[in-house]
Amino acid sequence: MDKKKNISMAVIKRLPKYHRYLQELLKNDVDRISSKELGEKIGFTASQIRQDLNCFGDFGQQGYGYNVKDLYNQISLILGLNKEYKGIIIGAGNIGQAIANYSRFSQVGLNIGAIFDANPKLIGMRIRDIEIEDIDLLKNYLRENIVDIGIICVPRINAQKVCDVLVENGVTGIWNFAPVDLSVPENVTVENVHLSESLLTLIYLLHDKDESNL
Repeated sequence: MDKKKNISMAVIKRLPKYHRYLQELLKNDVDRISSKELGEKIGFTASQIRQDLNCFGDFGQQGYGYNVKDLYNQISLILGLNKEYKGIIIGAGNIGQAIANYSRFSQVGLNIGAIFDANPKLIGMRIRDIEIEDIDLLKNYLRENIVDIGIICVPRINAQKVCDVLVENGVTGIWNFAPVDLSVPENVTVENVHLSESLLTLIYLLHDKDESNL
């Protein structure tokens, strides 16, 4: 049985945070760190960190802690950052343009190869040297190019249709910014980024704090 299949999504979603903090430690020339020290920086307990990392292997030494560089490299491998991924953006509105302008994608191995939109006013514009193409050309592009990740930034009414085109043409990773849950086959992985849900969570926490102070 594959051990990784039993790892909870909560643990997996904490890995990028470990990766980010370890990267900062490396930049600050920190060679080693204990689970307690790392926990204090991240906001987790030492026990939580040890439990999370033990899901993937034995990385620390009792009395020594973790070698920061080794742990950073191991988490990079676990996250799949030793590979290159080809992505495209569908929807060049405000969110699509913001994503296209994000400079860190290349650092994690994601290369944006094309951007598509249906708005004639946007077609032909360039973002970071990538020309926005007519969405009518999407199918042809997918047939002629390998795409690992499709980034959906279209209105909710069009999101499922775009998703279907991606899936039908072999895309198995969807990063969805449309405020709708997509229907996909089991071999396709979807990561939803619902901005309104995140905002409502923040508003609830603020409201709950206010209520507690009454």
